[in-house]
Amino acid sequence: MALRDQIPEDLKTALRAKKSLDLTVLRMLQAAIKNREIDNKGELNDEQIVQVVSSEIKKRRDAIEEFTKVNRQDAAETEQLEVNILMKYMPAQLTEEEVAAKVEELVAGSGATGLKDLGIAMKVVMPALKGKADGKLINKYVREQLEKLEQG
Repeated sequence: MALRDQIPEDLKTALRAKKSLDLTVLRMLQAAIKNREIDNKGELNDEQIVQVVSSEIKKRRDAIEEFTKVNRQDAAETEQLEVNILMKYMPAQLTEEEVAAKVEELVAGSGATGLKDLGIAMKVVMPALKGKADGKLINKYVREQLEKLEQG
């Protein structure tokens, strides 16, 4: 089932089951998708919807970091629950080992020789791993790989 159809169905299910957090998150997600459609002046395909979901997850992960810094565990836990709900709409996530291996392979093929070529490497790696792994994790492994290339 396409994400365009899946999200409203899950919203109806959450409404029937009286799952208020799921309901809130799914309504917010639908609003974000609608806003992006208005910006794009047309319906989004599944890949574009995954981008919207990914940006919503990123917002929540940033909020978790901030709440943790100011010692608000209750709010951080709520944000984590929201991330868990949104993750259902993302493609299967790669493990850290898989990300590291894929980054190593892609950076080697990008022609990058060191940290000064971070932009070049990221232009190759990000499209290949978009939606399959967290951007911060990808960035970490790309930097590590470029540092290895610089030293060796």
